[in-house]
Amino acid sequence: MERMGNIIGGRLIASIIPVLCGIVGVFVSNLPFSFLGGWFPAPLYALMPIYFWCLVRPDLMSPGWAFVIGVLHDMLSGGPPGIWAASFVATYALVDKQRDAFAGLSGWGALLGFATASLMCCACGYLFYVFYRWQWLPISPYMKEFAATVLLYAPVAVGLGAVHRKLVGPLRSDF
Repeated sequence: MERMGNIIGGRLIASIIPVLCGIVGVFVSNLPFSFLGGWFPAPLYALMPIYFWCLVRPDLMSPGWAFVIGVLHDMLSGGPPGIWAASFVATYALVDKQRDAFAGLSGWGALLGFATASLMCCACGYLFYVFYRWQWLPISPYMKEFAATVLLYAPVAVGLGAVHRKLVGPLRSDF
């Protein structure tokens, strides 16, 4: 009976870890200081776990969780509500629909796959904000955010892979 409790507890913890990675990404993206002196906007750290877990374990990162992470990002960033939530869900839909193509990529191809998803997210964020304000806005902040997000994806993906191998994989097994 105790072993059954450990298995169920391990599965619960493993199910929570991908969402916690996204929430940590939201908080890191919205820290009140910048390492680059404000030259670049903060990368979309919350998008990175959404993309990663959508490919690796879609059962643990659903569109609902992408929406929740996006709403939290909207609330902490001080922007209009729903902009990033809708962008994250739209990106999730793209990645989910093309999962076989994205999951089969490795090396530079994997980085280009994430760049495609990140471009989709930033373009959606820009367009949703244009529709929200009903005027054309400068696109350069979104392009800078896109560039910073793509450049920092590789080290974050290595960390997410380690989390998957060390925590989520072993906790989800049936022993």
